[in-house]
Amino acid sequence: MEAKVKKVDALDDIWVLWNRTAQAIRRAREVELHGVAGLSLIEASVIYFVKASKEPVTPAILARSLYREPHTISGLISRMENRGLVRKEKNLARKNQVRVVLTKKGEQAFKEQSKADAAQKDLISCLSEKDRDNLKVCLEKLHKKAIELIRESKRLPYQ
Repeated sequence: MEAKVKKVDALDDIWVLWNRTAQAIRRAREVELHGVAGLSLIEASVIYFVKASKEPVTPAILARSLYREPHTISGLISRMENRGLVRKEKNLARKNQVRVVLTKKGEQAFKEQSKADAAQKDLISCLSEKDRDNLKVCLEKLHKKAIELIRESKRLPYQ
């Protein structure tokens, strides 16, 4: 049973609904990923990003792209390296920089996570094509505004 939330104003209602929905979607995806691939959501995001990137991926690029602090990504990459999912390679062009690459185990995890998309498809399928198009437009606007707010705060690494 869900707790009743006292209404304050319309914007608060939207924010609470947005946050609860985002958390529920994240949790559904985490449960699915853990069951199929043994991955957390952030690990799956790293694996997907490294696999999908057309250019070499550095920890700094991951931090900016996944909206995480550099030290958080550094620790995550180290844990993933210990699990055999990724490895750090020296960048031959810039000796003080490393690239993150998938191992065979990481490639396998990518294949497994790609199969684990039932929750995503099931969630999106409850929306009509018009609803999906409208949602995409709204999400793009919200993303753009969030990036503006982050940049205004001068908080790196998201510049």
